[in-house]
Amino acid sequence: MANEFYVSGERRAARVGELFAAIAPRYDLINDLQSFGLHRWWKRRLVQLAAVRPGEAALDLCCGTGDLAFALADAGARVTGVDFSAPMLAVAEARKAKGKRQKAKILAHGSVEFRQGDALNLPFPAAQFSLVTVGYGLRNLADLDAGLREIWRVLQPGGRVLVLDFGKPDNALWRAAYFAYLRGAVPLFGLCFARNAAAYAYILESLHHYPAQRGVDEKLRALGAADTRIVNFLGGMMSLNVAVKPT
Repeated sequence: MANEFYVSGERRAARVGELFAAIAPRYDLINDLQSFGLHRWWKRRLVQLAAVRPGEAALDLCCGTGDLAFALADAGARVTGVDFSAPMLAVAEARKAKGKRQKAKILAHGSVEFRQGDALNLPFPAAQFSLVTVGYGLRNLADLDAGLREIWRVLQPGGRVLVLDFGKPDNALWRAAYFAYLRGAVPLFGLCFARNAAAYAYILESLHHYPAQRGVDEKLRALGAADTRIVNFLGGMMSLNVAVKPT
């Protein structure tokens, strides 16, 4: 049975927007639950591999509630976080304000601003950013290839792009066990904590249609990327695509 939040074509963006509006208040909690807290380590690893240079301009695309944007800023970047979901951005802004009030480590070195925008039509000139990151967002775009072309357009020559998302393990048994977890346990978390099982059943449905780490690597190479690499976690259940735009 098809998931109610996954549709192809022109309605894709609207349905994904409805999904994130529904889960925004509990998004961070359920991320912790469904990944057993490991998503925090995977994001730290992304920031390590990003090799942030103090003061450089970074774009965190599909920034959601801001995890990666805050981490990149703390590493010293001037970060622009872009997402098309106003409810998710509202959570990010609230986290930013709370961090300022509590004088937390958040934004200790760099800076971050959040903007609502369309990943397929970014409101930036070409070659504006030396670093572009995408955490759990590329899989949700209505047109993956158009999204990658926009990333490539706004990335400076010599700039880096890093994509973190659900992967597809090469090992068939491991992949079957992983898909069974996504099919059974993850929607249960959504039902219990967000009262919306379909929003989390969407993860597996979208993953079926997503080329995952190997497909993204091929698409980046087709754009002319150099030094591409795939970093797998948990046997490929999660993955990082890393690439450099040649000078």
